[in-house]
Amino acid sequence: MTELSEDLLAYHHRSKHRVNRYAPGPTGLDWANQPDPFRVFQGAVQLKLQLAADSLATRYNELRQGNLPPAHRFDLDHLATLFELSLGLSAWKSYGANKWALRCNPSSGNLHPTEGYLLCPRLPGLSAGVYHYLSRDHVLEQRAAVDDPQWTAAFSGNGVLIGISSIYWREAWKYGMRAWRYCQHDCGHAIAAVSYAAAALGWQTRLVLSTADDVVANLLGLDRSEDFESAEREAPDALLWVGDPDARPDLVRLLDPLSKASWHGHANRLSQDYMRWPDIDSIHRVTHKVSRWSAPHRRRLRFRALPLPPLI
Repeated sequence: MTELSEDLLAYHHRSKHRVNRYAPGPTGLDWANQPDPFRVFQGAVQLKLQLAADSLATRYNELRQGNLPPAHRFDLDHLATLFELSLGLSAWKSYGANKWALRCNPSSGNLHPTEGYLLCPRLPGLSAGVYHYLSRDHVLEQRAAVDDPQWTAAFSGNGVLIGISSIYWREAWKYGMRAWRYCQHDCGHAIAAVSYAAAALGWQTRLVLSTADDVVANLLGLDRSEDFESAEREAPDALLWVGDPDARPDLVRLLDPLSKASWHGHANRLSQDYMRWPDIDSIHRVTHKVSRWSAPHRRRLRFRALPLPPLI
């Protein structure tokens, strides 16, 4: 058994429920300190997206049978549909003075630790750069504006990159030590939701397997301490290529333009206070994915096709 396997198994045993007791967690729910379900980058330019998913002719059963429609073009309106169907809000509910949102991607406890990002070249209606998706308002917040030919050249095919991150505190507020489990669970939900939404637009999705967590954090701007300050940090989870299945974006060539880009916005703080769970910090460290790129082959990234999940 490897050291990583041992650490994972140890966390599993420490964080699982037992016959005679629950896993370590809060003794009660501090409702006054419940995390804000929406991450906002204050000061970032917001691009309002259209709600147009109802206009799609694609039906779910067609996707399940592998019948994808002809690929739509990559532009602001169709990317709006991608986010609407995958990470967007599906409904608002209320009870008394309380009001809460439901989303298209399932989440444990409806806590939604997952955040979504877009990296794209210049497209019709959209400037090149890095964007954060704010589901509450169905907008893209421009985190980084990139004006560099190298950035465009790195997108060698017709497609975009979708980044996924997790805010552990949103789950730890309710579930304590087990929060890391739920964040991985919800990340899988988000990946599946993006895959289905992309398929409805005739696009295929690939999971970028070999990218180090530090590279994903750099590409999404999660390593920018000055933009988070006292706000709860986000952990990099996954990077998805949506588009031409034969194309391979050159992630290495994206990093240099980003270092020179203009970044905008500061993350909002989700709670006035939060409780730290050392076991979550520990499992995050031991599962941190490092780069396996060798110098001569660092651009030969491995991609995995994402088949549509089975119908349950």
